[in-house]
Amino acid sequence: MIYPTTFESKLYFDKIRELVRGNCLSPMGQERVDKMTFSDNYENITTWLRQTHEMMHVSDDGQEMPVGHFYDLRKPLKKLRVEGLFLEIQELYDLRRALGSVRDILRFLQTKDKEDFPALFKLADPVMVYPAVLDRIDTVINKHGEIRDNASPDLLRIRREIRSKQSSISGKMSAILRRAQQAGIVDSEATIAIRDGRAVIPVLSANKRKLAGIVQDESATGKTSYIEPAEIVEINNEIRELSYAERREIAKVLSELSVFLKPYLEEILYAFRFIGIIDFIRAKARFAKRIEAIVPNVSNETSFVWEKAMHPLLFIQNKAADKPIVPLDIELNEEQRILLISGPNAGGKSVCLQTVGLLQYMLQCGLAVPVGDNSRMGLFSSIFMDMGDEQSIENDLSTYSSHLLNMKNFLRHCNEKSLLLIDEFGTGTEPMLGGAIAEAVLEQLNQQQVYGVITTHYTNLKHFASEHEGIVNGAMLFDTHHIQPLFKLEMGQPGSSFAFEIARKTGLPEDILQKAKNRLGEDHINFDKHLREIIRDKRYWEKKRQSVRDRNKKLEDTIARYEKDLEKLKSERSQILDSARNQAKEMLSSTNREIEKTIREIKEAQAEKEKTRNLRKDLDSFKEKIEDNSVNEEEQKKLEKKIRKIKDKQAGKKNKKESQPKLAEEKKSGKKIKEEQPRQLEAGDPVKLEDQNVPGEIIQINGKEALVAFGQLMTSVKINRLERISKNEYKKSLRQSGSISTPNYSDQVREKKLSFTPDIDVRGMRAEDAISRVLEHLDEALLCGAETVKILHGKGNGVLRELIRQHLATLSFVSRYYDEHVQYGGSGITIVELE
Repeated sequence: MIYPTTFESKLYFDKIRELVRGNCLSPMGQERVDKMTFSDNYENITTWLRQTHEMMHVSDDGQEMPVGHFYDLRKPLKKLRVEGLFLEIQELYDLRRALGSVRDILRFLQTKDKEDFPALFKLADPVMVYPAVLDRIDTVINKHGEIRDNASPDLLRIRREIRSKQSSISGKMSAILRRAQQAGIVDSEATIAIRDGRAVIPVLSANKRKLAGIVQDESATGKTSYIEPAEIVEINNEIRELSYAERREIAKVLSELSVFLKPYLEEILYAFRFIGIIDFIRAKARFAKRIEAIVPNVSNETSFVWEKAMHPLLFIQNKAADKPIVPLDIELNEEQRILLISGPNAGGKSVCLQTVGLLQYMLQCGLAVPVGDNSRMGLFSSIFMDMGDEQSIENDLSTYSSHLLNMKNFLRHCNEKSLLLIDEFGTGTEPMLGGAIAEAVLEQLNQQQVYGVITTHYTNLKHFASEHEGIVNGAMLFDTHHIQPLFKLEMGQPGSSFAFEIARKTGLPEDILQKAKNRLGEDHINFDKHLREIIRDKRYWEKKRQSVRDRNKKLEDTIARYEKDLEKLKSERSQILDSARNQAKEMLSSTNREIEKTIREIKEAQAEKEKTRNLRKDLDSFKEKIEDNSVNEEEQKKLEKKIRKIKDKQAGKKNKKESQPKLAEEKKSGKKIKEEQPRQLEAGDPVKLEDQNVPGEIIQINGKEALVAFGQLMTSVKINRLERISKNEYKKSLRQSGSISTPNYSDQVREKKLSFTPDIDVRGMRAEDAISRVLEHLDEALLCGAETVKILHGKGNGVLRELIRQHLATLSFVSRYYDEHVQYGGSGITIVELE
């Protein structure tokens, strides 16, 4: 049951119907839009919604459904049931194209997965388009909608004779025209014309007696007569008789074709019903996309949860004006069946109520609705509404009488499966009396377990809602700072009317407002004041809570990214260690082979002193070559200093070095004995890992961990895993393993120094990419010993320049930075001086 009869117009559903109708391609689809109506049948509603949902996504793969030639031929097709009647040529042509469209749609659906589009497959399953029908029509009608010459043997013969005689007429007419021009009867520029389907020659009326023939027509001025020469009159008569014969033969062909189609009539009519349904579903899907609607989860219950619900007409209007729309979040369930909305005038209470009624009605008509993805909607068997003024002079109804009549119908017909919508509950009479009656009606409706949305300004109804189960208060929020509504619904609290604030904003004198407050009483003023303060405080803490949520989410994302980067670094570190070990083994193997080769040649020389001396010299040269490839002590210290600076820059601060006590000397038994007392490791100590032979040197100590350089590789290691070794052991181990990878590193440094350029261009880059590139370039500049670097970032609006300089200010190895000279680029280039 839908009440009142003006329900659709009051909720503007008639405009929704018109918008959907505008997307139809055929009268058949438009008829279904006009017949679209409210239903409480769960199976029907879910089927309609499933069809709409599938049509919305049927072209997601980029292939559009073929929807051309949706002609309505239901009335002409019914002629086939009458003996002797047949389809005309144009009707037959439209039938061929419409059936072709149905066949194309069926083929299109066959390319889809049936599991993804079950509703559309079920709809198309009974549709039959027989190839014999299309083939037979194609034998009669060509692609231009004309009867084919070979539609029948007699028609082919007749048309050949017509063309033959027309050809002979053309030749004779040309000859007659030339003779008449030579005789001066016809103007030299005259040409053959056609009048009433006959070929004629234009002759001046004064000379019309000089050319034998029949006058078929005259010009508007009467100066020119159109004469059909006597020589071709008979031929034209024969052509006309052939045309009559052609027409009779075409009628015969069409009649035979109609007889052929008659057994397929029901299947053809069902195909046109299918076209109408497809057109209707397509129109609903197109409208749904326009209002950004979805097909939500639907349960056969009366409770519902809506997130981000929007009024579709308001959405279209605001989108056209590029204005935002405030979505609605609302929930009705067994604990809170009736929502009592209060708040300021023009704050959106009525729009909220209309949105609930319109979206629920649209859903139960099979339309998609603009709500959030997490929304869940229920179904109602009836919807009742009291909105606007129903006063009637004819029925002697006042405004309040009409409201009371509606209340009577609500109390009589509403039940636990009804949705009730009441706007401005209790208005139209004296406030105290109207509020009392409204409260009594609300209590009865609550006892009948009705679901509903009610708007009001009455304070007694707000108190009643807060004290009774089944009813929940709701407030339309108001910005007390700017004195304007926010159009946002907040459930769980009553709203203030903000009457004094709005009156003050409109310019009502302050003394009038003060008198009004005095008359109203302190208790009511305090209640409204405390209510506003609660609303204000709640909005403040909501913003704070949302800010905390956003920051926590950002922090979690950052931690996750750092953990991912750490795992990546661990993996790369393991790969580098493995590569270094393999290179060390290869170099050691090469060294051993060289030594063995030398020993073998010495033995083969059988103690020849000169050759032995030369071989020893070659071996010493090879040894020096190996040792010379390592970085000298001074260069190594310089390199380590720069590496430490890079490390400090990346950490954002410099690590302090810890000094440890030195060895103590004690004298015992009159002798000076040096005992090596246990002491903690410190920077500069040569060490090696437990159960490993690769030597390293401690760069710095960080608590229980140490930063150790193993050749060109630096890594953090637990201190308890390190063993101190002597300088001699360190040098010896370097020759055997550690220095093997050093030549490669030193070569890379030398090559980098040769190819390094101190200028870098980051114009056109995103800020994040530009800063990363600058930091990499500064690292290379440190390694290569550069003292000055130029960063070309351009002028623009200065954002990139400012961000780069903010990062430069945090780097410990940057002594200063400044603009280039105006003559060479000015503020578009930053010069950086390094320590």
